[in-house]
Amino acid sequence: MFAAIKKSSASEKKRKNYLAALIAASMLHIPQVHAQSNLLESVKRNPQEAKSLCNNFRRLNSSGISATSQQALEKTSRQKNLNMVDAEILSIYVIGLHCPDVR
Repeated sequence: MFAAIKKSSASEKKRKNYLAALIAASMLHIPQVHAQSNLLESVKRNPQEAKSLCNNFRRLNSSGISATSQQALEKTSRQKNLNMVDAEILSIYVIGLHCPDVR
């Protein structure tokens, strides 16, 4: 029972860390904030897109690749036609809110 509580706390902490990183990354690129906001809003409005990204991230994880690795970010960047910064922000946002089990 305590292990489940501890695991839940660790998962919650990781989610908060992802969201903090997202906020920090957004603040570093002030001119792009509006575009990033639209990007994140599109995922909010389309949960299927978030689900699809989570499935892609899980497939990468099953191959031993981190969803936030350079290789994964390049793939997300190509698939979504994003620059690397936006791909990273999108990935962190989706992982933090929709698939915290992804590494």
